[in-house]
Amino acid sequence: MAAPRVFRIRPLWGGFLAAFVVQQLLLPALGADGGSSTAEFDVRPGGMVHSFTRSLGDNSCTFTYAAQGGTNEKWQMSIGVSEDNMLFSCTVWRPQGKSYLFFTQFKADVTKAKIEYSMAYSAAATGSQSDVPLKEEEFQVTETSVSHREGKFRSELSKLMIVARTAHDEL
Repeated sequence: MAAPRVFRIRPLWGGFLAAFVVQQLLLPALGADGGSSTAEFDVRPGGMVHSFTRSLGDNSCTFTYAAQGGTNEKWQMSIGVSEDNMLFSCTVWRPQGKSYLFFTQFKADVTKAKIEYSMAYSAAATGSQSDVPLKEEEFQVTETSVSHREGKFRSELSKLMIVARTAHDEL
């Protein structure tokens, strides 16, 4: 298999184009041969800060949040590493598409990798519905994390995607 191509995509490109590039070019290179894992967890309201972490090899992804309203929701975290161990992906989402919880904060951190692409969504795709991306000003991306932007985030989150280039030693 040829080495996967990595594209630097910024949120301002718009959700549709970014999602298309990730789904068609990046994600097929992740998981199938390099390894992947999906786990279910509860997102709990009550205003307290909670975290959920998954690891695959040297890489890990931690989703930290605080939410209000409603009852527990079943969410999933999928992580994957490309066959050549150059890319690490982490996706956190509510499979039912729309969360009814009011998020007061969120942050996803990756270890031993630098983020190449990330997007956050207020609603995840279900059936004939498409993902609904957050506005660029609602979240911020650093080399290793994606988080809400204080005072700009509108408290709706249903999906978060990260594709990161892994740290590796040169020969």
